[in-house]
Amino acid sequence: MYLQEFIIHLYKTIYTIRIFESRCIQLYRQGLIRGYFHPYLGEEAIATGVCASLEKKDFIISTHRGHGHCIARGAEIKRMVAELFGKREGYCLGLGGSMHIADLDTGNLGANGIVGGNLPLGIGAGVSIALQKLDKVCVIFTTDGASNNGVFAESMNLAAIWNLPVIIVIENNQYAVSTSIEDSTRQTELYRRGGAYGVTSYRIDGNDVLEVYETAKKSVQACRAGEGPVLIEAVTYRHGGHHVNDPGLYMPKEKLAYYLEHDPVKISKRYLIEQAELSETDIEAFNQEIEREMEEAVIYGESCGELSEEEFDKMVEHY
Repeated sequence: MYLQEFIIHLYKTIYTIRIFESRCIQLYRQGLIRGYFHPYLGEEAIATGVCASLEKKDFIISTHRGHGHCIARGAEIKRMVAELFGKREGYCLGLGGSMHIADLDTGNLGANGIVGGNLPLGIGAGVSIALQKLDKVCVIFTTDGASNNGVFAESMNLAAIWNLPVIIVIENNQYAVSTSIEDSTRQTELYRRGGAYGVTSYRIDGNDVLEVYETAKKSVQACRAGEGPVLIEAVTYRHGGHHVNDPGLYMPKEKLAYYLEHDPVKISKRYLIEQAELSETDIEAFNQEIEREMEEAVIYGESCGELSEEEFDKMVEHY
């Protein structure tokens, strides 16, 4: 049994990600968010469970579908909205947008628009930790699509031969854009790839936040004990297409219906009722509080200003 406070924290994080993504899709439709937008809907339990196992000193590095990781690591949603709106009060002064949010204060080394591009960067962070003999861990969130990229194999091998304190989390939502995992690899249980490199590997239900947390926690403990790296395959499913303009018509209706029912929000809500012994009224109060905070974040983002041409020019000169 977990403490009531911890179960509440997990639920609030999952619901915050759900509301953030859902509301931002609306804002995108209104033309307030430019560029691509890749929703994390249906995958919220992975970021939440993994980040709950980490300490403030640890690092994460994210993907093009990175809003959930950022929120789970402790980012302020008002500054995230500002970033998506291209405003100077955003985490990257509005210059990173949806796919490049970073928050070094919470150990978030940044999202990455290149599939698999964050893997060598995360390995570099692991090398830095090892060389400095620091008591830290780096989690690299990656995807099933990236696992077929050559840099995945190279990164796994380096992490293994150097015993790096790195946890590679494959968020297996079963599609690389619109290509199903069955069409991209013969071995669809991606955790088995870790065995080829002598890496401890797990395959888990990525929609069950407590299963994610428990697996991540023992993986963190192993890395701190010098027994890294660890590979975790978290099986999940998107609630829609690859990005906000992709209708996802290639996704089988029966499979989507199953995962809509096997939903991270519903599962974490059940834990609130069964383990934290809370009522529907209690949960609705949490929901309303989070929804209100999201609306306040939208108002904040709209009120923020953009970088001036002079400020932008000075930044370019500086770097």
